[in-house]
Amino acid sequence: MSDSVNHHRTFEVLTAEPVQSRRKPRHWSDEEKAQLVAEALSPGANVSAIARSQGLDPSQLYAWRRKALSSGMVAPLTEGARAPVKFTRFEAVAGSMVEIVVGDVVVRVGGDVDADHLTKILRVVRTA
Repeated sequence: MSDSVNHHRTFEVLTAEPVQSRRKPRHWSDEEKAQLVAEALSPGANVSAIARSQGLDPSQLYAWRRKALSSGMVAPLTEGARAPVKFTRFEAVAGSMVEIVVGDVVVRVGGDVDADHLTKILRVVRTA
């Protein structure tokens, strides 16, 4: 018989966690994207924290925000001195686009917007 049976041997037991399968990409509706982008554009917003709170990679929210800004449909709000704002009533032709600048905010609306509703929107923009 061999003496190798009586020698001290060391064994190491390895354990492993199963590898997580890649999760399916989530489809975000345009409304969800718009809400997250609006939140990310608010003054003092932490884009990464907003993204993580929704289970979204921050780079994706930054990309959505960049796309929204480059499209010209939104403009970032800034904190700072506000220039005096004057209102005037106007009648827009149906189908035409009107651009209204209030301080650092640009509001673009179609001619089919009710004037009273637009007035309420502009009052909110002024107080923000």
